[in-house]
Amino acid sequence: MSITVTTWSLEQTSPADLRPSAAPEGDVRIVRAEVPSPEFSRFLYTAVGGDIRWTDRLGLTYAQWQEILNRPGTETWVVYEKGTPAGYVELEAQDEGVVEIVYFGLIPAFRGRGLGGHLLSHGVARAWDLAERWPGRTPTKRVWLHTCSKDGEHAMDNYLRRGFTLFETKVEEEPEVPMPGPWPGAHAI
Repeated sequence: MSITVTTWSLEQTSPADLRPSAAPEGDVRIVRAEVPSPEFSRFLYTAVGGDIRWTDRLGLTYAQWQEILNRPGTETWVVYEKGTPAGYVELEAQDEGVVEIVYFGLIPAFRGRGLGGHLLSHGVARAWDLAERWPGRTPTKRVWLHTCSKDGEHAMDNYLRRGFTLFETKVEEEPEVPMPGPWPGAHAI
């Protein structure tokens, strides 16, 4: 069994492209996870992506997670609501001043509350100033990401509202995989 998946690649080519979202009310904080932790990153990955078929990293070993997180210019920014992790954005510095937003999303219970636009705005701003935290890195010239038809229904709208522009669209057949949930046997809300 297979499904048709459309993947859209989007970019910003100037910090001026970012159109930030208003910060939500209440006790909401965004904090960089400065100590690379495969356990925490895998928790975020499965909690956010379990109901939208994020499966590409599920088979990674602890050492492979550690290797990804230890790459210079890789950052994980976590949004907390009242002290509870609600979602994250993972940035990856690439060559020639390019930064990819590799993962971005919210845990299902926190979606639809205005946190996504705020977290994306913060993540994009941190992508633009990433070289300031990583001596020797080329200043950011381009921020890019991809989203697909398996992602949340509001993902593309959020990216466009934050100032991203589409530069590529691909349509492919992929094997249909069950939604893994945040842990084996779990059912997403």
